[in-house]
Amino acid sequence: MLTDAQCRNATCPPDRKQARFADAGGLYLQVSPAGSKRWFLKYRTEGKEKQLALGSYPDVSLTAARKARDAAKLQKAAGVDPVQARKLDKLKGTREGGDTFKAVALEWHGKQVDGWSPSHAERTRRQLERDLFPWLGDRHMAEVEPMELLSVLQKVEERGAVETADRALMLARQVWEYWLPTADKAQRNITEGLKKRLTPYRGKSFPAIVEPQRFGELLRGMYAYKGGPIVRTALLLAPILYQRPGNLRMMEWAELDLDAALWTIPSAKMKRTKDEKEQGEPHVVPMPTQAVALLRDLEPLTGRGRYVFPGQRDHERPMSDNSVRSALYGLGVGKEQSWHGFRASARTMLVDQLDLDPLAIEANLAHAVKDANGRSYNRTKYLAQRYAQIQQWADYLDTLRQGGQVVPLPQRAA
Repeated sequence: MLTDAQCRNATCPPDRKQARFADAGGLYLQVSPAGSKRWFLKYRTEGKEKQLALGSYPDVSLTAARKARDAAKLQKAAGVDPVQARKLDKLKGTREGGDTFKAVALEWHGKQVDGWSPSHAERTRRQLERDLFPWLGDRHMAEVEPMELLSVLQKVEERGAVETADRALMLARQVWEYWLPTADKAQRNITEGLKKRLTPYRGKSFPAIVEPQRFGELLRGMYAYKGGPIVRTALLLAPILYQRPGNLRMMEWAELDLDAALWTIPSAKMKRTKDEKEQGEPHVVPMPTQAVALLRDLEPLTGRGRYVFPGQRDHERPMSDNSVRSALYGLGVGKEQSWHGFRASARTMLVDQLDLDPLAIEANLAHAVKDANGRSYNRTKYLAQRYAQIQQWADYLDTLRQGGQVVPLPQRAA
């Protein structure tokens, strides 16, 4: 075995490329003619001899080199090749912050962001920073225990944010799934089974009136609304066109062809993935005569601007998301009928009361339709049908509002 004195005095003859001074257990000190001294561990794996570099002497002392040798031998005894483990550690070191939860989560987020909308990317990062990073950010992924993650999620639940806790678990699961292929084989996805330990979350449905008589009462209240003409028109169009609130309030005059009774919503405005927004087709909405009349009445007031429903303070921006919602609460029906709920009201009554084609309804709602012929086929096939359907729906709403008797049509044959 070597001594410190032997290490200090070790030299390599000038006629040799290197000299080796053995210690024990495969550890040796390699000396070059120029005087550099480096520690190596020699071992065999799968019948092949390998060398693991352990550092330079005297920066790494004899004692430190022996400890490094022992640690490498423990790895080998556990079935881990020390050289491969070293390479993996170097790869992990290329990630800023190493293998901490924050570093891995930010790397995962960066890989996904090109496929997300800016708002979704920002919302996801905010939740990571608010609900997970403060407690797990500096923890190494391999060291985080399931109960530790569960306690973090329960902190979110304790503030009454059950849905947020459910989403935080979903984000953690995706981070672990991203990290596992580069982790040691012994690692597992610690998020498995945690959902059962959280308060069950069921997605909330938007309040919607689907009973015809009650909906007729709602329509009479809406037509009696005494608010401003901009909000009133948006309020009245909401059940007739049953499009998403964001699309309706951001409606632009340039998107409308009132003579053709057509509203063309650009793909970028639709609820789609980033790629679909950039490459998808616009959503075409046929309009009944009642909707066209409401828009023509509003045109003298806002027709010179960009938005059909401009904001009250800033006409260069659309009206706020709260405008129609406040109007519904002002009518005393805000808890029964939400703005978004008009879509559910229409979807239900179009089928249950008017017995109209569900596929055409889904196309008008801009829902993805499973069809062997493809979505483009649906758009072309159903446009003429949707014109007739939307007019029948608007006429039906007039009948409800006027309190007329509505007789459900006979069911179509299967």
